[in-house]
Amino acid sequence: MNKYLTEGIGSFFLFMTLVLTSGGLPFAPLAIGAVLVAMMYAGGHVSGGHYNPAVTLAVLMRGKIDRTDALYYVIAQAAGAVLAAIFGIFLANCAGMTAIVTHANKNGLCSLMAEFFGAFALAYTFLNVATTRSNAGNSHYGLAVGLMLAGAIWTFGGVSGGMFNPAAALCASISGMLEWSDLWLYLVGSLMGAAAAASAFQIVYGRQD
Repeated sequence: MNKYLTEGIGSFFLFMTLVLTSGGLPFAPLAIGAVLVAMMYAGGHVSGGHYNPAVTLAVLMRGKIDRTDALYYVIAQAAGAVLAAIFGIFLANCAGMTAIVTHANKNGLCSLMAEFFGAFALAYTFLNVATTRSNAGNSHYGLAVGLMLAGAIWTFGGVSGGMFNPAAALCASISGMLEWSDLWLYLVGSLMGAAAAASAFQIVYGRQD
């Protein structure tokens, strides 16, 4: 139960940051990445610090989590996303934010590709720094993943909005950052990217680790 609660709490604060920095703040990607770093260090020793169904899928394919835990991780992450959207909208209204809109999808294929590549990079980084014996007990894993997320948002955010996370896309859809009709692009793109990253990881590492 502690693992699932940890995933829910980390996801909540990560997605709350996503909602409340959606007004076009220049350092929004850095803020989101910094919160991920903090939450990975806060909860990584309990749950692994996924906070992302796509990462959970990659870790499942890696064989480092069982299916039951993976399912409950995704439920906890989705619950965190829903609560973050609700409270994020409320706090945005309190702050007088006129709109929570960061991206209007103009090209589905481009958004799908951007989400694929961003999720690939994020999941591949996570697998390398957080699931290998050679990196066991390292102190840089949270920083590496957080910086990867910030960099990916800066790189691909202008194309797709920079979710790379099905739960984040759910939160963004509830809060009005994304159109509901585009949600499938973010689900398919991020999950395919994570699956491809897990496959690439297995090719690179083989049976070494």
